Amino acid sequence: MNAAIQTLLLLALPLVAIGMTKRVRILDWVSPVMWSYLFGMILGNLPGLGLDPKLSSTFTEISVPLAIPLLLFSTDFNAWLRHARAAAFSFLLATVSVMAMAFLGARIFASATDEAWKVAGMLVGVYTGGTPNLLSIGLALDVRESTYILVNASDVVASGMYLLFLFTLAKPLLGKFLPAFPEAETAQPPVEDLLGLGKGPASRQRLARDMGLGFVLSLLILGAGVGISQAITGGLSVAIVILTITTLGIVASFWPRLRHLQGSYVLGDYFILLFSVAIGTLTDFGSLVQSGSAIFALTATVVFGAIVLHYLLAGLFRVDVDTAIITSVAAVFGPAFIPPIAEVLKNRQVLLSGLTTGLVGYAVGNYLGLALAYWLRP
Repeated sequence: MNAAIQTLLLLALPLVAIGMTKRVRILDWVSPVMWSYLFGMILGNLPGLGLDPKLSSTFTEISVPLAIPLLLFSTDFNAWLRHARAAAFSFLLATVSVMAMAFLGARIFASATDEAWKVAGMLVGVYTGGTPNLLSIGLALDVRESTYILVNASDVVASGMYLLFLFTLAKPLLGKFLPAFPEAETAQPPVEDLLGLGKGPASRQRLARDMGLGFVLSLLILGAGVGISQAITGGLSVAIVILTITTLGIVASFWPRLRHLQGSYVLGDYFILLFSVAIGTLTDFGSLVQSGSAIFALTATVVFGAIVLHYLLAGLFRVDVDTAIITSVAAVFGPAFIPPIAEVLKNRQVLLSGLTTGLVGYAVGNYLGLALAYWLRP
């Protein structure tokens, strides 16, 4: 396939995935990330297309580093620390649970796959932050592309089971042993302010300007990460680049002007969907069927073990049921799933805490995942 046509397809399919889930109600039960993977997988396995795998790999390598700062710009760390003590503590319990189960899972499955220690680090990233962390840690650890695909597919299946539980039995069941949510003493700030979208519709001109500014700043941060890596190692260390752009993204979020950029989070999310399409084109269905069992078993052990341990610890420390559930969702799924779960809980007061812990998870996930992986490295 012509490189220009392949590039246009890779850039356009994330927009198709977003449009489908926004405009076709029956399709919105599957996230845009999953649709993007599916589109990429179909595109990559259609006979006779002749996609260039190097071009797809290039998109996978640049999309995530560009996404991380854009996602972090909208994080208000000071507000989170001031107003979300219970959520912060519950999220800490979720993080400890994931770290413990990832360590245990890597030990159990060390003989089943030579990349168990890398997968454990990736799972810590995705189950404290989200897909950007899983991808970032995988890049930093030089994970094989086939392992990327298997971990992502396993995550979709395992987390999908948990999502079904959240939509049905979670609150009635967990409410039997966790305290009820206390009434808030003061109104929480609107969620739109947290995400940097503001009140009311933004003008197209401001939206384009802010998104352009966010993109340029993300490029500069990526360039700084590359430069620091060159200065320290004399070459390109993906681990140093990822940690640098994460740190600079956090620092940038303390500037109110950047924190309220229109559309920065949406643009970052687009780059994640772009990665999803690109990595999907590299999927070989045959290898998924042949070699995925050990990776799925490791993923299921980590996610289900971490979820159960988190709720047990929440019960021990008397964390209320809504806060425990919303911070579990923030850890396992990230910010995108907070609004629908808050609606299921019939409690809009947990929106801010859930979204903020999810965004903070993006920041800490890379550090925790890489730390555990290097600790486990044979």
